[in-house]
Amino acid sequence: MAKIKHNNFIDTVDTVFSSAKDQGLLHLHAEGTYLNGRSIKINGKEMLHFGTTGYLGLEQDKRLKEAAANAINNYGTQFPLSKTYLSHPLYAELESKIEQMYNIQPIITKNSTLGHMAIIPTLIRDEDAVILDHQAHWSVQNACQVLKLRGIPVEMIRHNNLEMLEDKIRKLSGKSRKICYMADGVYSMYGDYAPVQDLLNLSRKYPQFHLYFDDVHGMSWKGKNGTGFIFDAIGTLEENIVVVSTLSKTFGASGATFFCSDRKLREKIKTFGGPLTFSAQLEPASVAAAIASCDIHLSEEIYEHQAELAKKTAHFSTLLSNSSLPLVSENDSPVFFLGMGTPATAYNFTKRLFTEGFYLNLGIYPAVPIKNTGIRITISAHNQIKDITELARAMDYHFQKAVEETGSSNEKIRQAFRMDISTKLTSKKQHSELLHIEKQTSIKNINRQEWNKHLGTHNILDWDGMQYLEKTFSNSQDQTNKWDFFYYIIRDQNMQVVLMTFSTFGIWKDDMLSTESVSRHLEEIRKTDAMHMTSKVLSIGSLFTEGQHCYIDESHPLAEQSLRLLLNKLEESYNSLGADMLILRDFEPGFHWDEMIRNQGYFRIDMPESCVIENENWPVIDEYISLLSPRSRQHFNREIVPYEKFYDAEIKDCLNKEELNRAYKLYCNVKDRNLAINTFTYSRQVFENMNSCPNWEFLILTLKDASEKNFVGIMFCYKNSGNVYVPELIGMDYIAGEGFNLYRQLLYQTIKRARELEIGRIDFGISATFEKKKLGASIKPKVAYVQARDNYAMELMQTLQNETNIPRLSS
Repeated sequence: MAKIKHNNFIDTVDTVFSSAKDQGLLHLHAEGTYLNGRSIKINGKEMLHFGTTGYLGLEQDKRLKEAAANAINNYGTQFPLSKTYLSHPLYAELESKIEQMYNIQPIITKNSTLGHMAIIPTLIRDEDAVILDHQAHWSVQNACQVLKLRGIPVEMIRHNNLEMLEDKIRKLSGKSRKICYMADGVYSMYGDYAPVQDLLNLSRKYPQFHLYFDDVHGMSWKGKNGTGFIFDAIGTLEENIVVVSTLSKTFGASGATFFCSDRKLREKIKTFGGPLTFSAQLEPASVAAAIASCDIHLSEEIYEHQAELAKKTAHFSTLLSNSSLPLVSENDSPVFFLGMGTPATAYNFTKRLFTEGFYLNLGIYPAVPIKNTGIRITISAHNQIKDITELARAMDYHFQKAVEETGSSNEKIRQAFRMDISTKLTSKKQHSELLHIEKQTSIKNINRQEWNKHLGTHNILDWDGMQYLEKTFSNSQDQTNKWDFFYYIIRDQNMQVVLMTFSTFGIWKDDMLSTESVSRHLEEIRKTDAMHMTSKVLSIGSLFTEGQHCYIDESHPLAEQSLRLLLNKLEESYNSLGADMLILRDFEPGFHWDEMIRNQGYFRIDMPESCVIENENWPVIDEYISLLSPRSRQHFNREIVPYEKFYDAEIKDCLNKEELNRAYKLYCNVKDRNLAINTFTYSRQVFENMNSCPNWEFLILTLKDASEKNFVGIMFCYKNSGNVYVPELIGMDYIAGEGFNLYRQLLYQTIKRARELEIGRIDFGISATFEKKKLGASIKPKVAYVQARDNYAMELMQTLQNETNIPRLSS
């Protein structure tokens, strides 16, 4: 079946990074023969450095550099042996000094990523469960993947959502011995904190609840002896808390540290932690530099460093508070994140700052949601007060310019980050005075001929088809199949249509395009929680239709401006409706304005392929078969022709009550069995409305020799006035039709019916492409563009895709 593959996520990341690289913002190389921390040379230009995570600047401390150089002279560049066998001479001193800092024995790892890989599989037992904050560092989430091989539940919550967290705890408490919540102490993008005190309160309320913190970005600039944000917040390390910290970044050396109060657990991790057992140990230079840094941390000097950094951080924070810049999280960490909203605005702003001589980091997907692209600025000891003041001035000036040039606004950016909208910037209107947009909520308010001319020749999108969709889904009593409809027509000054489309707003299953094994797993949960893993989605088109939902006159000089205007209007609705996702579908790969849409904060995904048969001049059926490939003809003669004699085929314009009951039952059979496209089951009203609409007809197959003359197969087919035949839904009796190739016969009879009606196109839908291709269908690839409030749903789906403990089902 055509499904969204994991490759989509990889391809999306590659596309986003490649775009930023092409803009000259990523994969850069520092130049020169030395570094001083304050400035950095890139592409021949000296720039003030506001992108380091060495917040205290210890990596440039003379004592650390001399210690590292001496260690290389005395011990060589490395000690190539696992620590399981033998540690080099400096390790014992480092471990002793770190224990003095924390008053607890450490485990030292090569880096935090390998540390998590060593610790998590040993810490978490088979009877335990894990809950991840969806913004927890990638290295933590990746280390949890191995837990699923052992059948350990790994759940995920939205960022710092304590209500969601407690709900997960309650659900897991009866099934798990220990429930471990994994989070960052200080989050690397926004610089915000884990709600430590609230988490401690939860741990007291639920004795099973344990805490696992990655405090890499909270180290050194905070706490007694610079032991970090988490130790400063918790005081004593209790038995239900473990912490991973760092010897790199602001500590000035390299490596990572792990702390827990359970001595037996600590020894077990040292013994069984894979990377600890089998990986090489830290180089002598790194250990020596870390020892020198420990000496600073164990002296009063560390507090002088902390105070100096706090002074600079506070200065920058004050400057930002006096500006209109959208600071996403206000706190006292040295990490600041300015929201830009779209990649286009972020690219423009970053390049402007580069030109002014300021280097800072681009924050893009997947580190942040694509619509929450922004700029990460880090303050370090190397930055001087005058540098910080100049940076704030330049940002305040260039932000407005970047916003205007990319057609954004302060209001739109703040809406994207759910911030207080108190300051607004007026964006320049680009040709909007030459365009007029009309918005309607019913097809009844739109001219039939005009609609049919531009969109009515596709799928069920003619005027009558839209009226059927509205009647069926606008007034549905079933909330899972209730949609709001919005129509958009954009005209030029001469009232010529430049763009026409419609959108629907309703509830979608997050796993709609995921693998069947994932959907089956989630459907078990939905038996008791029907809305589990669902989202409110505003989408071009609808779940009932596919194909071209958006007409654009690409030859018109204002075509791009009309598309930008549409995006603005859709985003206004997206925000006012409180939707979780905004989806633009279905476009052909290589869509003319692909890059423009992606730079407006959408990521592109491949959609399931459409199956279409086009034949304006239908030959007799034998001649049609001769047009198939040799292999398909062989399939036709073996799998279809011999079975046609077993069936009576009948076309009905209307079903009686008993037949409608039977038809709905057969539809449910297919829906319950086939999760290729996992949508909500349609209610009876969908089919009752078909029965009263003259555009619908029912292709029915009955077994000739069956004792009961109930039909065993049905196609629900729409006759579009624009010469399109749409077999929209199917129903089958799998038991009665077993051995008679029922599905293939339904496809074949559909083709015969379209030929009989002399309809030139059959829209065969987006599943079972292999079977349809054998009957002459051509395959049409499609893409969609998606923006979401956060990455939670996507990251959770990636997590579920990797759950190898779920049985894999053949499609």
